[in-house]
Amino acid sequence: MVHDVQKHSVHTLVFRSLKRTHDMFVADQAKPVAIDEESHKIKLAVKLKADYGPVLHMPALKENKERVHQMSGAVASAQGYAQPGTKTKGHFSGVALTTETKLHRNPSEAGIQTVALALPPSQARYTALLEGGGTRNALVRRAPTMPKPQWHPPWKLFRVISGHLGWVRCLAVEPGNQWFVTGSADRTIKIWDLASGKLKLSLTGHISTVRGVAVSTRSPYLFSCGEDKQVKCWDLEYNKVIRHYHGHLSAVYDLDLHPTIDVLVTCSRDASARVWDIRTKANVHTLTGHTNTVATVRCQAAEPQVITGSHDSTIRLWDLIAGKTRATLTNHKKSVRTLVTHPRQYTFASGSADNIKQWMFPDGNFIQNLSGHNAIINTLAVNSDGVLVSGADNGTIHMWDWRTGYNFQRIHAAVQPGSLDSESGIFACVFDHSESRLITAEADKTIKVYKEDDSATEDSHPVNWKPEILKRKRF
Repeated sequence: MVHDVQKHSVHTLVFRSLKRTHDMFVADQAKPVAIDEESHKIKLAVKLKADYGPVLHMPALKENKERVHQMSGAVASAQGYAQPGTKTKGHFSGVALTTETKLHRNPSEAGIQTVALALPPSQARYTALLEGGGTRNALVRRAPTMPKPQWHPPWKLFRVISGHLGWVRCLAVEPGNQWFVTGSADRTIKIWDLASGKLKLSLTGHISTVRGVAVSTRSPYLFSCGEDKQVKCWDLEYNKVIRHYHGHLSAVYDLDLHPTIDVLVTCSRDASARVWDIRTKANVHTLTGHTNTVATVRCQAAEPQVITGSHDSTIRLWDLIAGKTRATLTNHKKSVRTLVTHPRQYTFASGSADNIKQWMFPDGNFIQNLSGHNAIINTLAVNSDGVLVSGADNGTIHMWDWRTGYNFQRIHAAVQPGSLDSESGIFACVFDHSESRLITAEADKTIKVYKEDDSATEDSHPVNWKPEILKRKRF
């Protein structure tokens, strides 16, 4: 049987809706609402059980017994929940407090001081006694402060090497630390003796600027790439090209060798990175996903094994087995032109015109910003002592403490006589394998070698550091 729905006027329906709304939110109004005592007691009992149930059975110290008994009696008289047949001092959420039951109490002032003195220095500095209402009854953390940076000796210019006829764009040191190789805009690759700085060999074959060089630790091969779209493998026993890797559609900007697998990874202006089998010249993977020039690529042994930085302001961490992106980091606002992996830690850094950022492997978790090098950063290098070097387009070099991000030195070397002041740019920098020399490739056609100042001490070059509250992480 179907019943007709009773119809009401719009006025009646609106009035009913307003009344329901008013009843729902009447407790929020200024006018107090009468509290149902029974409901309020049940609410308190439930809250006590939920919040304090696990600690109600814990013993109290002797000095606080009277206070506990008074509080227990007050609660019992207020609630009237004493169970019949039991001599009670109070009742909390269904737990009868007998004369033998003790409540857990906050530590005394003397106890707090004892605990604070017993803490290790690393934790003790973060704690303080909270003063409130004339009593000190809790340990609280202070705002975290930046740890004191490690002292590093300053670096000074040791040698200037001339010989290229164009901008020196890339650098690599051979595994034996006897010589290093440079690539230049004059289309040549030159090999220099590391100890004396003398030219040992010039290799010609590229028909445009050489943008990347790498020396293999697993075979006597040198790899190079350039703006002529070519990737070459040089046999250093015969000093000639033995393999070409064809596939890139535009200028190849950087390359890197995997430390444990015989593969070569290159990146290009065609917005892709390619993984090559060194021996067969096969293009194993084409890593696509960036939307602009891929400017830098780095390999490491553990996952993810390949990291790329691009002019689309993103960093991608790639799974080398699947040939797919594992993570995309979008924190940078400007082109990412350089990446560097830490030789000991499972971390890496990226350089851009907005910031230098440090990241954690394997998922690219953000660690911190290194702010202050306000220029287009072309290159980064880091050694195992925790010295991070950043080189920029305006010819400035900044030295950082890796752990704290403290900028302990700034260098701006004079340009080579005969060059313009505007030709003061750092395109590449690298530490040699002894980490006692820093080599830079510059726009004034020179290679500069820096070394640590042996005469410097902590007194002559103190760390100008003040403990300050850590800035919020700016992504």
